[in-house]
Amino acid sequence: MEEARSAFEVGAIVKAEVRSGLYVGEVMELHGPRALFKVLAVLKHPQQGDLHHPYEPDVPLFHERPALAYTEKTMIPLRQLQTFSGHVPDYRESLHAALAAEVATLDRLKRWSEQGLALLEQLGKQYK
Repeated sequence: MEEARSAFEVGAIVKAEVRSGLYVGEVMELHGPRALFKVLAVLKHPQQGDLHHPYEPDVPLFHERPALAYTEKTMIPLRQLQTFSGHVPDYRESLHAALAAEVATLDRLKRWSEQGLALLEQLGKQYK
């Protein structure tokens, strides 16, 4: 644990996964095994739906997960922090890029499902 703590200092720019999203941010404070993390950019938009039942649309509560806001602060276990090197992207631009990437991923999955269903329907006719 001490090794993880020493790897990150207050003011360090890091990336962290928070509620299925991936963010670049700054370590604001260290509190034992946790750090106060301030969001600066979005690398991956959070997934929608029930994370315990992925790709299941018929769940009692289909969760909406907005991305964390610019400069929003949240406590994160140190083990979830990763080093980040490079330029910190603009928050708004990174948010739109992450959203577009998530939409594209779901669109590919939708098209794959549609093609798979069409082929299965054809096979069903052949099996009669």
